[in-house]
Amino acid sequence: MNYWLIKSEPFKWSWDDHKKKKVEHWDGVRNYQASNNMKAMEIGDLAFFYHSNEGKEIVGIVQCVSGYYPDPSDAKERFGMVNFKAICDMPNPVTLADIKATKSLQEMALIKQMRLSVGPVRQKEWDTICKMGELSPSALDKAVKEHQKTSNDIGKK
Repeated sequence: MNYWLIKSEPFKWSWDDHKKKKVEHWDGVRNYQASNNMKAMEIGDLAFFYHSNEGKEIVGIVQCVSGYYPDPSDAKERFGMVNFKAICDMPNPVTLADIKATKSLQEMALIKQMRLSVGPVRQKEWDTICKMGELSPSALDKAVKEHQKTSNDIGKK
């Protein structure tokens, strides 16, 4: 399994919006590196949902539930998208300030490539942030399993 971080400005698409919709496509990405990161995603990968600009914090966890496919909002047909399913809240949202203050997270793409909207997260970074957010591995596993049991969305576009 791979781990990722996806960013959204809450006034455009918030964590609450995503939770209400449950599964939604991640469209509008027009950066080649971010697009390549989405191409590398596999069904079942997990991602932090990060509020950019307002809040600047990790507020939830989503799961990739589709492969990469064309983004119909791209008139030039260069970019694509994947679908994400809301899995669970981050019990204690983890702020950008807290991430920057944590020595073991200094190499994270969120810090090194601030403008990147979809970026990779290393296993150790994932574990550290989940711990900071008071999300235990067992609680996350339980949330993922609950969503998989009730899902007919896995693998669909």
